[in-house]
Amino acid sequence: MKYYSLNHNAPEVSFKEAVIQGLASDKGLYFPQTITPLNPAFFNVIENLSHNDIAFDVIQQFVGDEIPEENLREIIAETLSFDFPVVEVEKGIYSLELFHGPTMAFKDVGARFMSRCLAYFNKDKKDSKNIVLVATSGDTGGAVASGFLGVDGVDVVILYPSGKVSDIQEKQLTTLGKNIKALEVDGVFDDCQDMVKKAFLDETLAHKNLTSANSINIARWLPQMFYFFFAYKALKSQNKPLIFSCPSGNFGNICAGIMAKKLGLPIEHFVASTNVNDTVPRFLENGKYDPKPSKATISNAMDVGNPSNFIRIQELYNNDLKAFEKDFSSYSYTDEETLEALKNIYNTNGYIAEPHGAVGYLGLKKELQKHENAIGVFLETAHPIKFLDVVEPALGITLPIPEQIESVINEEKVSVKISSYKELKSFLG
Repeated sequence: MKYYSLNHNAPEVSFKEAVIQGLASDKGLYFPQTITPLNPAFFNVIENLSHNDIAFDVIQQFVGDEIPEENLREIIAETLSFDFPVVEVEKGIYSLELFHGPTMAFKDVGARFMSRCLAYFNKDKKDSKNIVLVATSGDTGGAVASGFLGVDGVDVVILYPSGKVSDIQEKQLTTLGKNIKALEVDGVFDDCQDMVKKAFLDETLAHKNLTSANSINIARWLPQMFYFFFAYKALKSQNKPLIFSCPSGNFGNICAGIMAKKLGLPIEHFVASTNVNDTVPRFLENGKYDPKPSKATISNAMDVGNPSNFIRIQELYNNDLKAFEKDFSSYSYTDEETLEALKNIYNTNGYIAEPHGAVGYLGLKKELQKHENAIGVFLETAHPIKFLDVVEPALGITLPIPEQIESVINEEKVSVKISSYKELKSFLG
C-alpha cells in the first residue's frame, strides 16, 4: 500500500514511511492510495468472528506486506486486550463504550497499535531513536504515554495546554517518567498542535527523527475503524439502519467511521456532534470552511478550532458537498445543553455518561428524528471518572476510582512549562 499527501506535493510513501514520518514533507496528511471494499461474505459472518479477526481483515490492506501476518496479528491482539461493550441506554439508542483500556479513553487503541508498529519497524535499529511528538487536548497524551511507555528506541514528548485538561488527564501524561516527557504550554490546544506541525517541518530538526502520535498519523487513525465494525457486529441481528454519532474534536474517529463505510460496512448516517467549537456545523450551513480559535468547554477533548482530519473526510467524498451531506450531519451544543443531557440520561436511565458522550447523545437524538426505523450508537470516548469535577456535581453522585486511575492519581506531576516554539525547539535540542 502506498500513501500520498493530501497537499499533493510530496513523494508517495510506504505504510512504514508514513508511520515514521507522521506528516508529509509538504505539510499534508497521508492518505491511502486505494480503499478496497471487503468481500460481502465477511459481513455475512461477522457475528461469528472474534474482534481480533475482524480487526485483521479491516487493517490488513493498509499495512500490506510491510508487517508479516503473524506479527500483525500479534500487534492486534496486544492492541485489543480489553472490551468494547455496546450498552443500551434507552430504546433504540446505544452507547459504544471505548474506555475500558489502560488509560480509560478511546485513544488507547490507536496509541497501542501505533507504538507496536513503530517498535516492529525499530527492532533492527540499535543506535537511532524516534521522537514521538504529540499535542493533546485531553486523552491523547495519556493514551500515548501509556502506549509507548518503555518502548525501545522511542522517546515521547507531549504538549498540552496548561489548565485546560482535567486533573486526571494531566496526571496520566505527567507522572510516568522513563521515556515520557510532558511540556505544559501557555495557550490552547491549537497552539500545541501548531508547534508540533512546525517542528515536523523544521529542517534543522530532521536529524531528530520526529514522528507524530496524533490522529494525523495513519497508524493512530486507521485502527479507529475497528470500533464501528465491533458495534455493527453487536447490533447486526436487529436488522435496522444504523446511525453513528461521534463526539468530534479533530474528527479522527468519525473519519475512521467513514473509512469503515467505504470498506462496505452498512452505516446509514454519521453525526459529528461538537461543542461550541463549531467549524464543521457552520461549514455544513454555509459551505464555507472558516476555522476560528478554539474555546474552552467542559468537553475539553473537543476544544479544537481547526480539525486536522476534516481534509481526509473531504478527500473521501472527492470534495463533493452533496454526496457528503447525504451521509453526514453535524450539530453543535453548549455546556449548558451538555450538562442537561448528562442529567437526563442519568435520571431517566441510570446511565452515567461524561461530557463528550453527552454531546454525542444529543446529536444522535436529533438525527434519529429524521430516520424513522433506525437505531443509533453514540461513542462514549472516555470514562466518566476523567471528568469527575463535572459529572459528580451534575449528577449528585460520587464515582468510585477505577484501578487504572488509582495507579496514577497520587503520583507527582512532572512537566516543563513553555510558551513558544523557540522553547520547544530548545527542549528537543
